[in-house]
Amino acid sequence: MRRFVRDNALSLFFLVIFVVALAGQSLAGNAAYNQQQVADGGAPISWASYVTSSDFAVDVAENWQSEYLQFLLFILVTVWLVQRGSPESKKIGEEGTGSDAEQQVGRYAPERAPSWAKGTGLRPWLYGRSLGVVMGTVFVMSWLAQWVAGTASHNAERLARLQDPVSALGYLGSPDFWNRTLQNWQSEFLAVLSMVVLSVYLRQRGSPESKPVGAPHQETGEEG
Repeated sequence: MRRFVRDNALSLFFLVIFVVALAGQSLAGNAAYNQQQVADGGAPISWASYVTSSDFAVDVAENWQSEYLQFLLFILVTVWLVQRGSPESKKIGEEGTGSDAEQQVGRYAPERAPSWAKGTGLRPWLYGRSLGVVMGTVFVMSWLAQWVAGTASHNAERLARLQDPVSALGYLGSPDFWNRTLQNWQSEFLAVLSMVVLSVYLRQRGSPESKPVGAPHQETGEEG
């Protein structure tokens, strides 16, 4: 067990704080929702009712889709785009998908390579793009979940104000939907931009997300 924890400490750490943060969000969200309900003359609801509601679902989904969009774009654009001096970038001149020999696929695959990396044809092609495919799929699914849950939540608010509900397509083109979406996207894009640029000039000793402390600013693709 100790070896398992040591070998998987990074993923376990983020799994634990994810669960704690999600639980905290559900409790705080339930409290905020009930405060608004009482202020509007309604009755408070239980925690279980809140976490299965469209209000909670849309709040979670809108954050998930923006996070996975961030990773998807970063995975894809770093194939072709570089940033001189950043450890988050490939070295200048190494843009592109690389040769089979560089990527260790097909007849260049080592003995312990994943089975899908060996051989030729569709399987190594798909496996060579599987990370982007999965990230893209999660992004699309969470974006759709935000759309569906957001429509339900938006219509519940409209009905409470004695207004007619809108269709799913109507909500897709509404300011509420794009305000929720774009406020998350812009923050994620700024975070990635900050990481790419600041890592050129600043260091974090021992982190693979940083260059070695003494590495020159213009040294690209080096990790500490």
